[in-house]
Amino acid sequence: MDARTRYDEVNALLALGASKGVYLSTHDGLDPHLHFAPDSEYLLVRVRAVTAGGLAIFLTESRGTRLGVCSRRGCEQVFVDVGRNATRRYCSTRCGNDDAVDRYRQRC
Repeated sequence: MDARTRYDEVNALLALGASKGVYLSTHDGLDPHLHFAPDSEYLLVRVRAVTAGGLAIFLTESRGTRLGVCSRRGCEQVFVDVGRNATRRYCSTRCGNDDAVDRYRQRC
């Protein structure tokens, strides 16, 4: 998935989850932080808003290159690539190993 597609998908989540507006808050003696939905909203609405907002911030900071979908056929797990060179292809070592075994068996 390319960066533009990631941006479009997160924008769709933002439209659903953070449509009430984002604002800074300093409640309960906490340092300033972002709220993506009013505290009066249902918990599910607030979770969606925070998730969409967090993804948007992450994509902004990583320039859209650090989120991935596992390359193993049949696995649709998403992951964050925290490696230095951003070349991760699999959600886990197990998926990478299973994919290597599958490719080896196809050659034999």
